[in-house]
Amino acid sequence: MNVNHYTYRVTWSAEDNEHVGLCAEFPALSWLAPTPEKALSGIRRVVAVVVDEMKAAGEPIPAALAEKNTAAASWFVFLLWCTALLPPRRPNKA
Repeated sequence: MNVNHYTYRVTWSAEDNEHVGLCAEFPALSWLAPTPEKALSGIRRVVAVVVDEMKAAGEPIPAALAEKNTAAASWFVFLLWCTALLPPRRPNKA
């Protein structure tokens, strides 16, 4: 499995006051960093380590969403792309 084919996303975490890197195929993993670039490189490194550990343990490796030949996978990737285009949510003023 090529970890470069996984679906990565970086967003801002107001709670942590940092950028958070995420991977759609590994929803339990994340990486906090002060810049979007460092968040992306961090989550990519974590995913690579986890995939190597899963291979060594003989565990099944999740397929990349982009490599799944299903309409559902394409729809999910499209939705991730759309949410990345949305402006950040602002708290309501009382």
